[in-house]
Amino acid sequence: MLRLFFPLCMLLAALSGPASAQSSPQLDLPRVTLNAGMHLIQAQVATTPQQQAMGLMHRKEMPANEGMLFIFEQPSRQCFWMQNTLLPLTAAFIADDGIIVNLADMTPQTTESHCSARPVRFVLEMNQGWFAKRGLKAGSRLGGPVFTNRR
Repeated sequence: MLRLFFPLCMLLAALSGPASAQSSPQLDLPRVTLNAGMHLIQAQVATTPQQQAMGLMHRKEMPANEGMLFIFEQPSRQCFWMQNTLLPLTAAFIADDGIIVNLADMTPQTTESHCSARPVRFVLEMNQGWFAKRGLKAGSRLGGPVFTNRR
């Protein structure tokens, strides 16, 4: 009986490991400082498919000037949704030069798709209302080391 119990425990541990890892927020991602004029943003950077799939899921709060910057290898039409995301967020779809292409307010725990108006490599998620409170909209420019404008 013990010979069957140990392999069963190992199998259950292997199966539950990735699931439990997916249920906790990513807190150890690299960070980059961006700016929107005089406003500074501390953004966690998601570059791998696994980091991007997890995004800001399961977080219960996020400081006012923090967000997550998704960086993709090639410009393409990026679409985001909010399943398992608890916070209301705004996604800024950003061109290589730091210009905001479009913004999308997203409702928590939904699968409604929010897409870029044209191909982009960058998407910045911030607490909903952050961009509006600072007068930022499509056409506004963000600065930082990842953008070609190098502000």
